[in-house]
Amino acid sequence: MYNWFIEKGVQKMESIQGKHFSITDPQGVNTVIYRVNKTAKEYLDEYPKYTVERLISAEELNGNLKKKTFFIDEPEYEEQLVILSFGKEKVVVNMGLLEDDKIKISKKPVPIKFDTLYSEQETEYKDFKYTPNLKRPITIIDPETTEEVKPVLYYDKNTNEIKGKCKLKPYKSYFAFEVRDKKEDN
Repeated sequence: MYNWFIEKGVQKMESIQGKHFSITDPQGVNTVIYRVNKTAKEYLDEYPKYTVERLISAEELNGNLKKKTFFIDEPEYEEQLVILSFGKEKVVVNMGLLEDDKIKISKKPVPIKFDTLYSEQETEYKDFKYTPNLKRPITIIDPETTEEVKPVLYYDKNTNEIKGKCKLKPYKSYFAFEVRDKKEDN
C-alpha cells in the first residue's frame, strides 16, 4: 500500500491510498486505463449496472519509451480494468485484472462495446444521469490527445434531474466505449 500525493500543474489532487503498477509505452503509443465499477444492487434502479473510472497516472520518459505508473484508490481485492492503447490511427483494447499485486491480461474477451464516432456537423451525444463523481456507463475519448470529452451538464425539466451530454466537434473522430453484460452485447 502507499500514500501518494500527486500534483498536476497548479491543481492539486487529493491523497490516494491504494495500489499502483507501471507499464511502458513504445514511441507513438499512449495507454490509458479504466477501472470497471459494478453498481451495488440497491442502486440498480437509478444507475447503470457498470460505470468506468479513468485511473490517474504519472509519466516518466526514458529515451523513446514512456513509463507510466497508474494508481488505484481504495482497491477491492480484485479490480477489472479496461486497457486502451492509442497508436497512430488504431486503438488496441485489452481487459485486465488486478489481483493482489499482480496484473493479469485477459485471454477471454469481456463484453465491451466500442465505436468510432464521426460527424460532419457538431453533435451532442448520449444523455446520461449526472452523478457527483461523474462516473458514467459510456466514455468518449479524443484519440489524438487520449483525453476524455467532458460532458456539459444541464437541468432536464421533464425528469427533474441534472443530466450530461458530450459535445463532439465536426470532422473529428472519437473513440467511445461502454461495459455491458454478455446478454446485452447483441
